[in-house]
Amino acid sequence: MLRHFWQVLASTAAAFFGVQTDENRRRDFQTSSPLPFIVMGIVLAMVFVAGLLLIVNQVLG
Repeated sequence: MLRHFWQVLASTAAAFFGVQTDENRRRDFQTSSPLPFIVMGIVLAMVFVAGLLLIVNQVLG
């Protein structure tokens, strides 16, 4: 289970930044449900936006 979490995190992060390998992309599309990737994508987007907000507040504050 934990290995699957890290695999989804790594694949989602790689796809998020546009560096996903073709082999990993094929492996990801063979999974039974896209839900873990969707949830992880939303979480990563929220973390990214929160990080940007934190940096901007530190620079302007």
